[in-house]
Amino acid sequence: AKTSSAKRVIYADGEDERVLRAAQVVLEEGIAEPILIGRPHVIEVRLKRYGLRIKPGVDFGLINPEDDPRYRHYVDLLIEHAGRRGVTTEAARTMVRTDNTVIAALALRRGDADAMVCGLEGRFERHLRNVTLIIGPRPGIKDNDLSTLSMLISQRGIIFLTDTHVTVDPTAEEIAEMTVLAAEEIQRFGIEPKAALLSHSDFGSRDSPSALKMRQAAAILARIAPDLQCDGEMHADSALSEPLRQRVYPHSRLKGEANLLVFPNLDSANITLTALRAMMDALHVGPILLGTDRPAHILTPSVTSRGVVNMTALAVVEAAHKAQAVVTLGETSLSR
Repeated sequence: AKTSSAKRVIYADGEDERVLRAAQVVLEEGIAEPILIGRPHVIEVRLKRYGLRIKPGVDFGLINPEDDPRYRHYVDLLIEHAGRRGVTTEAARTMVRTDNTVIAALALRRGDADAMVCGLEGRFERHLRNVTLIIGPRPGIKDNDLSTLSMLISQRGIIFLTDTHVTVDPTAEEIAEMTVLAAEEIQRFGIEPKAALLSHSDFGSRDSPSALKMRQAAAILARIAPDLQCDGEMHADSALSEPLRQRVYPHSRLKGEANLLVFPNLDSANITLTALRAMMDALHVGPILLGTDRPAHILTPSVTSRGVVNMTALAVVEAAHKAQAVVTLGETSLSR
């Protein structure tokens, strides 16, 4: 049911079956107020085909990319934000007519929504480019410091990995920044972050460029985030086993088992994510895009309908946090 305090989440892929099914669950569970981008006649036909009860304009908002009264406002807003970044007036018109992620981002920027979800179709990089262009980073964050956090939930517990989807080969400074952003996100769920900067080197056992980069990132973090439990560079087994870590380096600043694994590059992070997900039969929530000025998340084409619901719940947490609301992880309806 809609409430006056319900957060409005806009979905770029409003015609997708997974989004339609997710929208019904989001409404039934009272998670958010959905806004779907899509052609009304297509959405209505598919709602009937899938046996869904929700109705456009009654249960959820709708933006028709082919004919919407907000079109001119969105074009003007895009020119205002991107006119000096190579987007001409004609290009802006075309983008708003043809790219649903652009529409969703403009709706979020204009205040017509509180959070956005996209990425069920198309390349992650294209969606990221549009989100960066229109939403941009929050104050104090550079465009190239955006990163992603992936959450794995299994019988073993919850573990977070960064950066799994954005920066191919981050610098030490970028790794430090993404670690801070990830730690902030984890704290938002009432969990104390314990970060391990991973490497093939274990507390100085190797001096390769990658190992030195992670060592430098750990030194930066000790300076800019002294209260964060964080150490490195270290092996993954040292991160997950305190007895082993104590044998290797008894003076580590990290206590207990790490719950935030920070990787030296995109390959290692993404490979580990997909391997762990398959081996542990874990629920993957994410990727959670970090550092944006407003809650904007880019899913992947393999996401399930429940994955869309889970990301909606996290987007609502972010939007509520911006309003100084206190929301715990258990209240976000994360499930399979």
